[in-house]
Amino acid sequence: MFKEMRNRKKQLNDDEAREILLNGEYGVLATGGENGYSYATPLNYVYLNDKLYFHCAAEGHKLANIALNNRVSFCVVGKTLVVPGKFTSRFESVILFGKAALAEEDEKREALLEFIRKYSPNFEKQGESYISKAIRQTCVVKIEIERITGKASR
Repeated sequence: MFKEMRNRKKQLNDDEAREILLNGEYGVLATGGENGYSYATPLNYVYLNDKLYFHCAAEGHKLANIALNNRVSFCVVGKTLVVPGKFTSRFESVILFGKAALAEEDEKREALLEFIRKYSPNFEKQGESYISKAIRQTCVVKIEIERITGKASR
């Protein structure tokens, strides 16, 4: 179902790939649309309990595509460094494949709290208040990871 990485020397083990996911600032979600075009959206995310979560409005292009086909991919680029004199770069990245679905209430709240811990760690109390006010208008999507691959040139 999934192709193997061509250059296995650069392949990371699962723990290294998950570490990049845990520390990444943002990623790019890829979905398929009804017109046959793929749709890639940069967004912030959290990695929690071996699932990836993102939040969005209750309607839009991402959700319409997921309703059509819940199979998605998500890419995170970690540290990078261009090495001009060698005509190369150092990098680390992760691509995951999985099925997207709406998170239920308890899972939704926990994912939103994780967003506060990740992106606003000094504002947890204010973040909890913000979540309570905005949770009804906020959609949280989880991706159940089926395959994850990491690659690096360090």
